[in-house]
Amino acid sequence: MITVSGLDLQFGKRILFQDVNLKFAPGNCYGIIGANGAGKSTFLKIISGELDPTRGTVSLAPGERLSVLSQDHFAFDEFTVLDAVLMGHSTLWKVMSEKNAIYAKENFTDEDGIRASELEEKFAEMEGWNAESDVAALLSGLGIREELHYKLMRDLSGKQKVRVLLARALFGKPDNLLLDEPTNDLDLDTVAWLENYLSNFEQTVLVVSHDRHFLDSVCTHTVDIDFSKLKMFAGNYSFWYESSQLALRQQQQQNKKAEEKKKELEEFIRRFSANVAKSKQTTSRKKMIEKLNIEEIQPSSRRYPGIIFTPAREPGNQILEVSGLTKTIDGEVLFKDLNFNVEKDDKIVFLSHDPRAMTALFQIINGEEEADSGTFKWGQTITTACLPLDNAQYFNSDYNLIEWLSQFASDTNEVFLKGFLGRMLFSGEELLKKVSVLSGGERMRCMISRMMLKDANTLILDTPTNHLDLESIQAFNNTLINFKGNVLFSSHDHEFIQTVANRIIELTPNGNIDKMMEYDDYITDSRIAELRGRM
Repeated sequence: MITVSGLDLQFGKRILFQDVNLKFAPGNCYGIIGANGAGKSTFLKIISGELDPTRGTVSLAPGERLSVLSQDHFAFDEFTVLDAVLMGHSTLWKVMSEKNAIYAKENFTDEDGIRASELEEKFAEMEGWNAESDVAALLSGLGIREELHYKLMRDLSGKQKVRVLLARALFGKPDNLLLDEPTNDLDLDTVAWLENYLSNFEQTVLVVSHDRHFLDSVCTHTVDIDFSKLKMFAGNYSFWYESSQLALRQQQQQNKKAEEKKKELEEFIRRFSANVAKSKQTTSRKKMIEKLNIEEIQPSSRRYPGIIFTPAREPGNQILEVSGLTKTIDGEVLFKDLNFNVEKDDKIVFLSHDPRAMTALFQIINGEEEADSGTFKWGQTITTACLPLDNAQYFNSDYNLIEWLSQFASDTNEVFLKGFLGRMLFSGEELLKKVSVLSGGERMRCMISRMMLKDANTLILDTPTNHLDLESIQAFNNTLINFKGNVLFSSHDHEFIQTVANRIIELTPNGNIDKMMEYDDYITDSRIAELRGRM
C-alpha cells in the first residue's frame, strides 16, 4: 500500500501538480499517463524518495519493500549479472554478504557461529536458497541466456543491461513496484512475457509507459496527470482515451441536454465494459470497470498532432516485387532468398528476432543499401516516403524548423510552413529553434512532417513509434488505419501492429513466413509457432 497525502510539487513559479491525495492498493496496477512534461517520471521519483515534494507526504505500509526500475545503466558494471539482480532485494543481499563474509574468516569464533546461525534463519525465512534459481528464471524470461548470468554487467550490450535491470526490479516480488518505461528496448516476445508476469503479480505496481497494449494488458487503474491534478479511475488506457474523446465531443455539442449526455456516457461505459470482458488481451483477474462517477469524465487538455497522409496519385496494381533477396552482416544471415509481392491495399508488418533484418530490408528497397543477392522492382505508379530508424543525419545543421522543412516542400511560403508545423504542435518561438538541439520526439515529428509533404502512396516505416509520446502514437496509428495506400513497417508496439497490419511477413535466416491475418491470431497460432521452430 502506498499513501500519498497533500502532495504539491513546484519548480519556481511552475506548479507541476498540487494537493494530490491518492492510495495505491495491493493487487492493482496503476498506469500513470500524461502529456510530455506533465510529471509522470517525476511523480515516480517522489514515490521512491529520490525527489522531495514541495509539500506533503508519501508513506508505505509498515515493513513493506519498494523496488524501482533503475535508469542508471552503469551503476552495476563491476558486478556479475546474477549479483546485480540479487542486489535488487537489499535485505536479502545484506544477509547473504554478511553470512558469506563470516564463513570466509580464517579464525571462526563462537560469536561468529551464533551470528551465522541467526543469518541462516533470516536467509531461510526469505527463501534465500531459491534466490539464484528465481533470478535465473527471471533472466531467462527476459531473454538473458544462461551463459551471460556470470558475466560482468559492463560486458553486456545496452539492451541486455535494460533487461537485467528489469529483472533486478522484479526480483523477490516486492510489495510495491515502480516501473518507468519498462518495455523500452524489449522485443515483442519479451513484452508479452512481462505482460503475463505483471498480470499475475499480486502486489502494488505503478507504471509509466508509451506502449498502449502494455498499459491495457496490465493496468487495472489509470492515473491521469492533467490540469496540475492527478485523477485516478478504474480502467485501462483505452477506456481513458475513449471516454475523454467522448467528453470532448459532448463539450463541443453545447446544445445537448445534461440528461442526454449522461445517458450517452452510461451507454458508453456499458459497451466498453462488455468489450473488456471479452478481450483476450486484458487482465482477466481484475474487474476493469468499477464504480465510476460519470460527472468526473472530462475532456483532456492533451494536444494531438495533425498527421495526415494524402497520396497525390492512386497506386496501380503493381506495387513491389521482391525476388531472391539475401542479406548478411558480419557473416550473420539476416534473411535469405526472400520472395514476396506487395498487393494493392497491403499493410505489411515485418517481424524478426533480429531487428537489423527489417532495417536492412527497408534500406535495400529504399535504394540506400545493396543486397548480397536478389532483386526488387517498384511499380511505375508508386511513390514512397520513408521513416528511417536512425534520423541523425537529417539534423546536422544550423537550420531552424522553418528552414529545415522548406528543403522538402514545393511550397516554401513561410505562412504555409508555419501552418504545417503548427499542425505538428510546433508554434511560436519553437519555430526558430535549431534542429540540432531537438529532442527525439521533436525530431520524429519533423520526420513525419517531411513524409507528409511527399504525398506518397507507399509508406516505409522502421519502428515508427520510437521517441513518440502517447498522443503522437495515437494520432499516427489512427491515420495509418485509414490511409488509402500501402504501408510496409516494423514495430515493437503490439497495438500499432494489430490495428494497422493486414499481412505479416516474418524474416528468418532460413526463409520467411508470409500470412494474411491479424497479429493477435498470428502470435497464438500453434501451426505458425511450429513452423517458426523449424526455421
